[in-house]
Amino acid sequence: MRAAVVIPIYNHGPQVAAVIAAARPLGLPIFVVDDGSTDTTAAVLAAQEGIVVLRHPENRGKGAALLTGFAAAAPTCDWALTIDADGQHDPADAQALLAVARQGARVIVVGRRQGMDGGHVPWTSRFGRGFSNFWVWVSGGPWIADSQSGFRLYPLPETLELGVAARRYQFEVEVLVRARRHGIATIEMPVSVVYQPRGVRVSHFRPWRDFFRNSVTFCRLICSRLFRWDRRR
Repeated sequence: MRAAVVIPIYNHGPQVAAVIAAARPLGLPIFVVDDGSTDTTAAVLAAQEGIVVLRHPENRGKGAALLTGFAAAAPTCDWALTIDADGQHDPADAQALLAVARQGARVIVVGRRQGMDGGHVPWTSRFGRGFSNFWVWVSGGPWIADSQSGFRLYPLPETLELGVAARRYQFEVEVLVRARRHGIATIEMPVSVVYQPRGVRVSHFRPWRDFFRNSVTFCRLICSRLFRWDRRR
């Protein structure tokens, strides 16, 4: 199988070198998408060898960064393994996701983060996951346990053809709904998660703003389901 690692980055200068180093043992091409960072990210990436760096001149959102990485990887790869840049994922866990793809099925594989109910996990992450899981299902997507996990394996070019409209965090929930409408299944595999202490971990999630954006996305998907608008997109 031909797969590439895609890492979307926005102001993750302190973490990104360690994330890239942890991904190297996978032996896969690494595409890093700098989504308009204004911190030290550009300098850190300039010191990295053997990776492909793609840049947005301004911040467009995580979904836009993922799509840029997918488009760059698609000519030479059949799969895109996405890893968040905040250091919460252990790239070694990717072997479980890649094993699913090696069986031949063209599916989306989501890394189901273990231990997400612990007190060390921010309440916004715990609440957001439950909120998202329910509304992905109501919107016509799959019933899964961790619809907000960014540790995933996507089939290319199928994902690029789904017509996902969201360009920020909402991309990761909308793509699950669109995939199911196109007959692409979602499979979950357990992965570990590490949340850095407050003040160390870089997160751009803003509870009220992003819950509002999630709600708008789900309303759009539910309406398209009920009234069969844009049914196959």
